[in-house]
Amino acid sequence: MTFLFFSGKFIVMSDLYFFNTLNRKKELFIPIKDDFVKMYVCGPTVYGDPHIGNARPAIVFDLLYRVLIKKYGIKNVVYVRNITDVDDKINNEVKKQKISHEVLIKNVTKVYHDNLKDLCVLSPNFEPKVSEHIKEIISFISGLIEKKYAYIKNEHVFFDVSKYAEYGKLSNQNLSDLIDGVRIEISKDKEDSNDFVLWKPSDSETIGWESPWGYGRPGWHIECSAMSLKYLGETFDIHGGGIDLVFPHHENEIAQSTCLTDKKMANFWIHNGLININNEKMSKSLGNFLTVNSLLEKWDGAIIRLALISSHYRSQINWTDDLLKETKEKITKWSNAIKNVSIAKDPEESFFAFLYDDLNTPKALAYLSNLYKLALGGDIDSAEKLLGGAMFLGIDLKAFYKKLESNSISDLEVQKNIDLRNKYRAENDFVKADQIRVFLKEKGIDLLDKNDKTDWIRG
Repeated sequence: MTFLFFSGKFIVMSDLYFFNTLNRKKELFIPIKDDFVKMYVCGPTVYGDPHIGNARPAIVFDLLYRVLIKKYGIKNVVYVRNITDVDDKINNEVKKQKISHEVLIKNVTKVYHDNLKDLCVLSPNFEPKVSEHIKEIISFISGLIEKKYAYIKNEHVFFDVSKYAEYGKLSNQNLSDLIDGVRIEISKDKEDSNDFVLWKPSDSETIGWESPWGYGRPGWHIECSAMSLKYLGETFDIHGGGIDLVFPHHENEIAQSTCLTDKKMANFWIHNGLININNEKMSKSLGNFLTVNSLLEKWDGAIIRLALISSHYRSQINWTDDLLKETKEKITKWSNAIKNVSIAKDPEESFFAFLYDDLNTPKALAYLSNLYKLALGGDIDSAEKLLGGAMFLGIDLKAFYKKLESNSISDLEVQKNIDLRNKYRAENDFVKADQIRVFLKEKGIDLLDKNDKTDWIRG
C-alpha cells in the first residue's frame, strides 16, 4: 500500500487529489455518482492552425482522462471536449481569407485533429460544435430571460451580472474590483460594463441563425454551459481548461448555469498553466508564435508531448529549444533501453500514486528515470515497466525506437562524416564542420572532441 505525506498526515494514494481552482486548494476527489466521472474541457476556437498553447490543455486533460480510466474503468468516464466554431475571430479570418465559414472550420479542425493524433491524444467521448447546438443555446438563453437573469436590448441579450451574488468567486474577485472592459466584450447596449453578451445580431455577411431576438449568433460563454448541460447534466464532476479561461469565461459559465438550474455547475475546476517562449509571452506581434505544425516539422510528437508534461500541469512552462533537446535526449535513451523488450508491464503503484496526487508528472517521470537506470544494468523487469509507464503517459517508446532505427546511420558512414568534418575544421571552414555535427546529432550521434581526436557515441 502506497502513502504520501500531505497536510500533516499520511494518505493512502489509491485516492485522487486535485487542486480545485474554486476553493484554491488540493482536495480529495469523490465523484458525484460512485465510480462514474463526468468531465468537460474547453477545446479550441478553430480560426487558425493550433499553437503550442492549444496543445498543452489537450495533453494535460488527456492525461487526466487516462488517470480517470485507470481508476474507474473506461466505461465509467464520460469526457466532453468542445469545438468553438462560432466566434468573431473566425468571422474575421473568413473575411481575410475570402473563403466560406464552412471551409475554414473544416480545414482548421482537420489540422487540430491531425496534431492531436501526432501528440498521442485520445479522442473524447463527445466533441460537440457550437454550430450544431444552436437550439440548445437558444433554449438556455430563453430560460435565463424568463427567470430575469438576462435582458434584451437592441437585438442583443445580456446576462445581468448584478443578479448573481457569487459572481467573482472562481477568479477570487469582487464585482466592484473588476476592471471595466478587461477581457470583457465592450458594448454600448449593456446596462453595466460587467454584463456579458449571450446573443448578438449578425449582418448578412456574418454567420447567424433565427432566434426570438432576431437573426444572430451566440456569445462565447453561453456555448459551454449549453453543451455541458446537454451531455453531462446540471452538475458534473470536473470542468477543465487553461488558466486564462478562469476569468471571464469560466466565471461566466458558472453564473449563467447556476442561475438557470439553481444547482452547482461543476464540483472541481482544474486549470493548466500557460506557456512562455524563451521567457516571453507567446504572441504573433513578438514573432514567437509557435504552431504545433511548425514544431512537428522539427520534433517528433512524442518529444513535444514529453516536454509538455515534464513540468507540473499547473506551473508555467518556459518553452525553449534547450527543453526540446533535453527531452529528445531523454526519450532517445529510454527508447534504446527498451529495444529488446517484448512486453510492457504496469509500474508499481507508487508511479500511479504520483499521478493520483494532482497529476504530479515530474515525480512520475523521475520514477521512470530510475527504472531506466535499472534497465541499463540489465534489469528486464525494470525495462518492461519503463515501457509500460511511458505508454500510460502517452509516450510510445517502441514506436520512437523504430523511427530511430529507420533514421540510423552505419558506423562506416559516421566515420566518413567525421573525417570530412575534420577536413573542414583543418581548413577553418567551421560552418560546414558544424553542419556535419548537427547532421550526425539528428541521427543520434554525439561527437566527443578531445585534443586532435574525435570519438563518438550513439545517443
